[in-house]
Amino acid sequence: MNLPAANLTDTTLAADVTARLRDVPDFPKPGIVFKDITPVLADPLLFGRVINAMSAPFRGQHITKVVGVEARGFLLGAPIALALQAGFVPARKPGKLPHRSIVERYSLEYGADGVEMHEDAILKGERVLVVDDVLATGGTAEATSKLVKRLGGELVGYSFLITLDFLEGPKRLGADKVTTLLSF
Repeated sequence: MNLPAANLTDTTLAADVTARLRDVPDFPKPGIVFKDITPVLADPLLFGRVINAMSAPFRGQHITKVVGVEARGFLLGAPIALALQAGFVPARKPGKLPHRSIVERYSLEYGADGVEMHEDAILKGERVLVVDDVLATGGTAEATSKLVKRLGGELVGYSFLITLDFLEGPKRLGADKVTTLLSF
């Protein structure tokens, strides 16, 4: 994978990403301001810088699997897996995977949801990184980490493009395991 050279002191990355994010008010429901990352993904140089920055803290940590959380986590997780020379595992909404899978349910402010992975996606002892675009309350990421552990994997950490600090997701997941490029 030929990405722009990693520059861990890239002080302009956060500003460049912030400038390209699109706020969509009242999506998916009234009162929510959705952070749309598609303009970031559409810029190949910026996208490459994001992938380098999100994978950089985990280089040399012998990551064997990267789990991308549906759906935007797939868009970030797959290239991060390539950058780390690791396999990629999709964590999907229940009923979307074709093979035998395990599911983890979790509560939301307005109901319940779940996430699932194939039962053979992670082998015992594999070192796993969980990737998603936004960390809000941490419910989906926490459920995903529970699946990783149930399959025998070792959770090394989480990598997010954006964290919504006021929702305290890092506290729920263990702030020492969370890396993020932008905080709001």
